[in-house]
Amino acid sequence: MQAAWLTDIHLDFLSRQGCDTFFTTIASHNPDVVFLTGDISVAPSLLAHLHGMSEALHKPIYFVLGNHDFYHGSIGEVRASVREGCHANLLLKYLPDAGVIPLTASTGLVGHDGWGDSRYGNYATSPVKLNDHVLIKELTGLTPSKLEQQLLRLGDEAATYLRKTLPLAFDRYRQVILLTHVPPFRESCWYQGQVSNNEWLPFFACQAVGEVLRETMEARPHCQLTVYCGHTHNSGTAHVLPNLTIFTGAAEYGVPQVNAVIEVE
Repeated sequence: MQAAWLTDIHLDFLSRQGCDTFFTTIASHNPDVVFLTGDISVAPSLLAHLHGMSEALHKPIYFVLGNHDFYHGSIGEVRASVREGCHANLLLKYLPDAGVIPLTASTGLVGHDGWGDSRYGNYATSPVKLNDHVLIKELTGLTPSKLEQQLLRLGDEAATYLRKTLPLAFDRYRQVILLTHVPPFRESCWYQGQVSNNEWLPFFACQAVGEVLRETMEARPHCQLTVYCGHTHNSGTAHVLPNLTIFTGAAEYGVPQVNAVIEVE
């Protein structure tokens, strides 16, 4: 099986013709499935772009959402509308709702959005302000303390889901692929060939998820977990454990790409 991996494609930066051209590029790789690790669009156009991709490719699209997908909307409302959209289009699979997906006899797929949960780096002294904090309903108008509470909650939500779902996947498969938007380890949060600094790390990596992944794989030395993520717009590979590898994908606004064509065993 071949999977085309895309991340941070930001289709809202493209015209309709630009989207069609990009979808043709994806199709030229002749993938069996598509992996999409978030930042697909923005809330008002997200479902239209997902349905447009589905109509162009006629392949299953397994996806998680990124922070930009909630811009000009609410996290809760966007997730609810995506769930409805997936019910209407069986080629669209929002992974936090899908559980464990069988890919091959030996490989399963799981996923969750993730979030920069403020635990890595130094949130208290960071001067970084993201558009998230003015364009996402749940994060707007908050004091630093209240914002931190929300970031912690979002990170914990992803970690709780994976703590439950990963063991179910490994009960059935020796190899598991995890799609998430936010890098789950400090060493997988790349910027220009180096790990992001302590000012940016609070918003660009999810420690809560990383802790669950490390714990899960240390208990299963004969299994393999491969993680695909984005968010930083810079590429890199982190081998956290002998059986735990994280690929972080590069991206550029207005110039979406196929990050890799993955051979799934």
